[in-house]
Amino acid sequence: MAHTGAQSLRVDGGGGYCDHVFVANTEAIAAIGPQVYGRLWVRSEGALGQGHVTFATLRDAADAGGKDLRMGGQSEILMWNRESDDATLPSLSPAGIALSVGPPPGQWTCVEFPIDSAARALTTWVDGAEVGGLVIDGEPTPDVDQQWLGKPDWQPSLGDFKLGWESYAGQAMTLYFDDVALAGARIGCDG
Repeated sequence: MAHTGAQSLRVDGGGGYCDHVFVANTEAIAAIGPQVYGRLWVRSEGALGQGHVTFATLRDAADAGGKDLRMGGQSEILMWNRESDDATLPSLSPAGIALSVGPPPGQWTCVEFPIDSAARALTTWVDGAEVGGLVIDGEPTPDVDQQWLGKPDWQPSLGDFKLGWESYAGQAMTLYFDDVALAGARIGCDG
């Protein structure tokens, strides 16, 4: 199963925290600099559930000695999670949940993100469209980013990029990753 070409990365993630599995790249981000753009195509065999899961992480050396900035899901939507204080983006309020998306199972979904350390900014695009609940832009949005902005000194220093699966609430998942790229400028879903 591949998005393009003949191969992709298949991850068979277990349902427990100790069943996590990740592959890592520890060199690419250091070569890019403080503004990192990522793009990945992901296909999950099931829908994101109610419980918290992670499928991508970036080690943040500036946060509590190297805690992860995590992308995954909870409440059936995509979300970001900061491991050090468990802040979620969006907040898991009805307003926050309504401003995110749940990638459809059994389909390839393009997920893009820039993380700008100097600006303390984060944006997420799914299939080329900005996801309003997955944006940190310095402007508070009630019931969406207040947890994240509760740590005003957040300024990530990214050190690695990992793809895989970690479940904190029992959900096992088979996922595929393809056409993964990191760069200093937006890559786009067609790039």
